[in-house]
Amino acid sequence: MSATGDQTPGATHGPGDPDVPAKARPNVVLGVGGGIAAYKVCDLLRRLTESGHSVRVVPTAAALEFVGAATWAALSGQPVTADPFDNVQEVPHVRIGKAAELVVVAPATANLIAKAAHGLADDLLTNTLLTARCPILFAAAMHTEMWEHPATQANVATLRSRGITVLDPAVGRLTGADTGRGRLPEPSEIFAISQLMLADEAARAAGQSVADLTGKHVLISAGGTREHLDPVRYLGNSSSGKQGYALARIAAARGAKVTLVAANSELPDPAGVQVVPVTSTRDLYDEITGRAGDADAIVMAAAPADFRPVDVAEHKIKKTSDGSVPAVSLVQNPDILQTISHDRRRADQVIVGFAAETGDAEHDVLELGRAKLERKGCDLLVVNDVSGGKVFGSDNNEAVILDREGNALPVPSGSKDALAGVIWNLVATHWH
Repeated sequence: MSATGDQTPGATHGPGDPDVPAKARPNVVLGVGGGIAAYKVCDLLRRLTESGHSVRVVPTAAALEFVGAATWAALSGQPVTADPFDNVQEVPHVRIGKAAELVVVAPATANLIAKAAHGLADDLLTNTLLTARCPILFAAAMHTEMWEHPATQANVATLRSRGITVLDPAVGRLTGADTGRGRLPEPSEIFAISQLMLADEAARAAGQSVADLTGKHVLISAGGTREHLDPVRYLGNSSSGKQGYALARIAAARGAKVTLVAANSELPDPAGVQVVPVTSTRDLYDEITGRAGDADAIVMAAAPADFRPVDVAEHKIKKTSDGSVPAVSLVQNPDILQTISHDRRRADQVIVGFAAETGDAEHDVLELGRAKLERKGCDLLVVNDVSGGKVFGSDNNEAVILDREGNALPVPSGSKDALAGVIWNLVATHWH
């Protein structure tokens, strides 16, 4: 079981908004499991309805012990029951699942995951899961020991092998005095992933799974490293980590096991992603090279510092009365992208680099990018023009993606999620 803090989404459309025709609103089934985090799902429901979705809430009987049917009905504008025999003349145990365009289950408890993995159907929600032929998203939440139990891990693996997206629980305070992995991922993260899954209309229309990265382990770096001069000052850059976090979020939504090595980012952990915090370029080097052998794909979206101080002052460097300034001697940091590209341990491993360029007097951004691709030896290079303060800290990105065959794919300005989707599409082509 788990609990999380409140969120306040912005409103766009309500469940009964006359400006949104019913046939134009995606049909979403929101299954609610019997965990304390059920109260947080009210926020997720509000986000879905206010974004123009038609949402049918299907709780378990245990979920109704935490949040009553009246609350779900009021927020969704639709009837709510856990009993497949209510309104049996409408055959709800079949009709609800068949009409769904997306099923989201939150919190997905250990019991509910076990039932789904073994095809049990003893209430309306588990019947709905068996009849649904659309993408399904489970947001797991339970106590740490329950999540780590071999039975739960086997059940999660079974669901993922069927193309179902299962978000790992987040780490934090649980019920009682315990802390660990088991919290429900933030409603904002669950909502964002649900939108990504709904957006893949072509795959759904073709009867394909949107979880095309299922079974793959991807390793991603994000953020900007810091090289300390003294205990309070450092050499760094303006990278926010947003692009790397977008890559992690999209990969998790598409079924991958995701490890995100994050350098000094203040962004919330993406749902279903293992986050490894680091500070310096050498820290980043150690984590990436140490984990590289287990990764099917590595995407180096972080902005590591090229140089570090030779010496780090033990105490804060003070101003001098004569106005003199200290000389800072620098040494070059290891080149992480070049190292993992040239020393890759698996022939089928796909490595993606990023190049933040401004151009110079002799070369434009794309020329510098092509030279970097040749020098680094990665499979794909995402070239960003960061002159004038572009890209860093922004929610949008514009890039040209280069490959080793000399092809260049321009990606017009759009969300960093959109660019992440393009990158994963290109990575996936290397495996098919």
